[in-house]
Amino acid sequence: MLGICVCLCAVFAHVLSQEAEEPISITCTEGYEYDRVREQCKDIDECALYDDACKGGMQCINHFGGYLCLPKSAVIYISKDGEQVPLPDSPVPAQNFCKDIDECVTGSHSCDPEQVCYNTRGSYTCQCAQGYQRNGDLCVDRDECATTHYCMQRCVNTPGSYYCECNAGYKLASNNHSCVDVNECDAESPCHHHCYNLIGSFLCQCDQGYELAQDTVSCQDIDECGLSSYMCQYQCVNNPGSYSCECPQGYQLQANRLCQDINECETGTHNCQDDEVCWNYYGGFRCYPRNPCEPPYTQTSENRCICRAQTDCQGLPPSIVYKYMSIQAERTVPAEIFQIQATSIYANTHNTFRIKSGNDGGEFFLRRSTNVSAMLVLTKPLTGPREYVVDLEMITHHLTMNYRSSSLLRLTIIVGPYAF
Repeated sequence: MLGICVCLCAVFAHVLSQEAEEPISITCTEGYEYDRVREQCKDIDECALYDDACKGGMQCINHFGGYLCLPKSAVIYISKDGEQVPLPDSPVPAQNFCKDIDECVTGSHSCDPEQVCYNTRGSYTCQCAQGYQRNGDLCVDRDECATTHYCMQRCVNTPGSYYCECNAGYKLASNNHSCVDVNECDAESPCHHHCYNLIGSFLCQCDQGYELAQDTVSCQDIDECGLSSYMCQYQCVNNPGSYSCECPQGYQLQANRLCQDINECETGTHNCQDDEVCWNYYGGFRCYPRNPCEPPYTQTSENRCICRAQTDCQGLPPSIVYKYMSIQAERTVPAEIFQIQATSIYANTHNTFRIKSGNDGGEFFLRRSTNVSAMLVLTKPLTGPREYVVDLEMITHHLTMNYRSSSLLRLTIIVGPYAF
């Protein structure tokens, strides 16, 4: 029996994957099947798959894309380090053998320029480069972004490949696919005052007295004085991040917004002389003589003057009582501001009351309350600072003795410059 020597040269080469657009649409060449794990076409080992692949005592030899049925005496050669060596367990080779032609090296293949040639034992295959897929006889770009969700947020397709991008507030992780949050507060410190990191964003907040500007990162002062006219009783002064209230001369700040009159007469911050008495009013003070009596009157007590000479007192009130009071400007009217009352009460008398002088503008009205008292009523709002001297007269009619007498109260009303 003649010895048959058959040379089957196997080149162990890595076959690059022919990636598929969709797993169900991958079509490998005959003798190959698609490996879903490695995502490439791999050779089918028909010798292991079919027990009776070869009959008649022939041995089955698998090779890329197919298999051979050879006599068991056949010697199988493989290429190793550029040399042809017999496959282990092969019979002693004869002197003549066949050597595989590498069409990919010699250029004797028919692969298109955009295809990659892979040599096989006794043949070759044409496959598309990574990132491309076969469309008929052509290799076209595989749009990874359209077929599979490779990227966590945004996928950008490129010829033969793709890359991932992240939305604002995120950055690519080390795997170049996932997106992780960017802590803008640590990386950039974008906020004017306080920065709070959020997932995919950040939030700025301002100190008290400031508010976010339209750019949502800068802080601008809040003009509290412009928000309301009731922030301060007198004058509001805006400061960076805050505000303060001020009071006019003669007043002091109370509870951070109200203005309280300073009583210069009590604090001693007046300039009245020894023969004068200090009278405090809203926003200031005035000095009045301790003895207000003018001839022919003489002083009998601190604020009472009496006319004793009958010849000099003809037509004059027998007594004048001096009183002082202060009111705020722009006081709401009508308002009861002062009560006059008889100090001595006699039987069989009838008292009447009137404003004798000092009411040229009709600012006041004297209303009789009882036979011995009357109330001075403010009828118009008054502006200040201003001083009004109003003479209030009580006329007593003695019914039994049929004569009348009068007494005068000279009221000095000081109107302050403000409504507080």
